[in-house]
Amino acid sequence: MKIDALVERELAGLAAAGLFRTPRRIEGPQGAVVSVNGRRALCFCSNNYLGFADHPAIASAASVAISELGFGACGSRHITGSMRLHQEVEDRIAQFVQQPRALFFPTGYAANQGAIQALSVPGSLVLSDALNHASMIDGCRLGRATLKVYRHADVEHVRELLEATRGQYELRLVVTESVYSMDGDLAPLRELRALCDEHEAALFVDDAHAFGVMGDRGRGACAMLDVRPDVITGTFGKAFGCSGAFVAASAAIVAWVENRARSHVFTTAPSPALPAAALAAFDLIERADDRRAQLQEHAARLRTGLTQLGYEVIGNTHIVPLLLGAADRSTRFSELLLERGVFVHGIRPPTVAPGTSRLRITPQATHTREQIDATLRAFAELRGEV
Repeated sequence: MKIDALVERELAGLAAAGLFRTPRRIEGPQGAVVSVNGRRALCFCSNNYLGFADHPAIASAASVAISELGFGACGSRHITGSMRLHQEVEDRIAQFVQQPRALFFPTGYAANQGAIQALSVPGSLVLSDALNHASMIDGCRLGRATLKVYRHADVEHVRELLEATRGQYELRLVVTESVYSMDGDLAPLRELRALCDEHEAALFVDDAHAFGVMGDRGRGACAMLDVRPDVITGTFGKAFGCSGAFVAASAAIVAWVENRARSHVFTTAPSPALPAAALAAFDLIERADDRRAQLQEHAARLRTGLTQLGYEVIGNTHIVPLLLGAADRSTRFSELLLERGVFVHGIRPPTVAPGTSRLRITPQATHTREQIDATLRAFAELRGEV
């Protein structure tokens, strides 16, 4: 079969199952209100949690970096060297998350995939939460460790696996997110840390969706819960409103990742505009307690209002998932909401398990209470239709 015919057949299968994706076109910056395919709508599907994506200080810092240093890094840092801004942002990250050293990556996907792959050495065991992000799953697959998947946020299952594998591996690594982006729940980080200490295992935490949002000055969920992971990753592409990511840990662990993470060694270094923007965002994040409080207030108002309307809402964080079940149902609901001026994506397999399709509703600190209430009115109008 020719490749075009094969691909067309598979695409038709996706469409028939309600799983074909076509990104909607956005005009202008990411914000609380966007233009979607020419229609003005309230945006409730962005990770721009604190509303910094179009902040002039971030744009200005990136612009200055480009004017002074150019846009491209033009090679791996192992080949062309580290630029000054890469090292400056790494020092700032390490101080912020209270780890000895950090390594800057172009994306959160690259950071998770590369770090887990590098640490998954032969003779080691990785215990991975069943709902971990695709970047973490791929890191496990690329590594050479034995992999066991534990039930989502199930501390007793982790205990069983650690007890059953005592003395069998040189390294045992428990891998979890802090806030799960599709379920909106907070992982049992304190319990996992205690288990790892008890069984001489290491704890790896992806703090992406809490970084900038939770904890003192936005230091993340680990800081909020006073949990010190052995390895922590995070991204600047969400609450920080820019781009880039990091791995932070001891100097030895970061040096190992720097030397063995394929997504770091074999890729062009991030444009100097990325660390420049991240450094500017740090100054905003540390002074954003008012925005963090506003975000939590909006999320609580949405969660309460949707529950009162009879919708099935899960999670307990600033991410508000509304379960619908069938993939085509979530797609149809998303279309009907957009007609009413509310932009929320339907989340379908393979992002979530079959039968658990949903709307992932994410308020921004820059929404107003009136906009939250207008969104709830749109959901109330659709209660009988979907």
